[in-house]
Order: sequence, then structure tokens, then C-alpha cells
Amino acid sequence: MLTLAQRIQTPPLKCQGIKTKLLPFIAASIDWDYAGTWIEPFGGSGVVALNIAPPRVRYSDANPHIVNLYAGIRDGRVTPESVRVHLEREGAQLLEIGESHYYAIRSRFNASHDAHDFIFLNRSCFNGLMRFNRSGGFNVPFCRKPERFRPAYVTRIVNQVAAMAMAMQRSSWEILCLDWRECVATAVAGDLVYMDPPYIGRHADYYTQWDESEAQALAAWARSAPCGFACSMWAKTQYRTNTHLEEDWSWARTVTTEHFFHLGSYEKLRGGVTEALLLPA
Repeated sequence: MLTLAQRIQTPPLKCQGIKTKLLPFIAASIDWDYAGTWIEPFGGSGVVALNIAPPRVRYSDANPHIVNLYAGIRDGRVTPESVRVHLEREGAQLLEIGESHYYAIRSRFNASHDAHDFIFLNRSCFNGLMRFNRSGGFNVPFCRKPERFRPAYVTRIVNQVAAMAMAMQRSSWEILCLDWRECVATAVAGDLVYMDPPYIGRHADYYTQWDESEAQALAAWARSAPCGFACSMWAKTQYRTNTHLEEDWSWARTVTTEHFFHLGSYEKLRGGVTEALLLPA
């Protein structure tokens, strides 16, 4: 069983499928002694590594903007102070000008890829979605809340950046933008690979596409993995069942829990879901 801090830390980014509320379930289900490296080929928000707090982390994600932000926090280019200044300034402009300022920041980000603008967009876009078009441009519309960046909300985000920076100072974080195969290629006995791949059937335009062939390849890798692993996967909703579990992961040990999925562009994409954690048999 993994160890969690008494107070769960929330990362500075919102991502579809974030595992914050599932952390106790994940930690209680994984048997690992912290001796090796914690490897995440689908790092996303980083919430699991943030709260598991292993001494060595190999974090990777296909989205270069998340990687740029988290590398900036680790390296001191993005600090709690710089985030506060940025959000207070741009939030005041948003309140004064309205949604056109959001779209101006979105255009600026798509040209410059500034990490501070990325946080602004992530926290003021529609329903906290993270979505990109085929050209790699952030394309989520405004949340229509020009008063979004009230002082308490800015402070909350600043504290989340500070918590992430502190976690990275306590541990050794390698932060990469790799295909999942490249990320897990270094795994050896004693490591733990935690996988939270995109959900098959949820067309989220997160940054790269995830199709059935990729999902099958991941399952095949896990079956012969040189180290421990755990893979988060949705099992079923009120609308459908994930047949991928039976077709490609029937050899694994599966534990499940009930969860509520909060993020989604349509209401039918939000609601109760049975979450599975796939483990070595």
C-alpha cells in the first residue's frame, strides 16, 4: 500500500479524468516499496505523483504545454509569485474588457506558448477543458465568467503552484515530453509504472489521439513489463461498458470503485462511472 499525505494536494492544472478523488483508492490498491522510480507515461495533471511523493519521478506527457509548465515550476521559471502577478493582471483586464480579453490571451498563447498564459486559459475556459485543434492550437471557448479571478481564487492557484514546486524540491523529478513507449523503455525491476491513458471512446482532443491499436499495444507492454505497474481505466458508465478490459486486460487483476466524472463538454460525458485499476495478476 502506498502512503498519502493527510491533506490531499491539488495540482495547478485541471485535466479531463483527473484522479484527485480516486487517490485513496489508487494508493490502497498498489503494493510498492518506493525503492525504484515512479514512472508516469501519461502524466497529465501530475496529481498522483504529487500526492504519492516518491523519491524519484519520471513524468512524461504528450502535451508539450503541460510539460513546459511543470518543467518551469521545477526549474523556477514559473513561481508562485510570477503566477500571482500574471493572474491578477490578466484577471483585472478580463473583468474590465470581458471575454474578448480571454480570446486575446488564447491567441497570444497559441503564438508564444507562454506557461503563465496556459494557466490563465486552463482556469478561465469552458468547464476546465483542455482541448487542442489539429494544428495544436488551444481552442476551448470562454467560461463566460469575467469575474473569474477573484483574490481567493488566485490565491488558491498560487498555493497549488507552491505545493507542486515543494514536491519537486523534495523529490527528483525528470520531466519529459515523450511517446509512452519511449517513457517506459527505461523501466527496470523495482520501478512502478502508473498508467492513466486517455479513455477510448472519449474524443477529447487532449493533444494527441488515442485509438484502439495504441490501447492494445499498452496492454501488451504491461503484460510483459519488467517491473510493477498499475493502469487506471474506466470500466462502465450508465451508457456503455468498456469492452477493452475484457478483450485486452483479462489476464490482469482488476479492482474497481465508483466515481463521478465532473469534466466534459456535454452533460452526458459527466456522471457516474465505474473506475478500474489494473494490476499484475
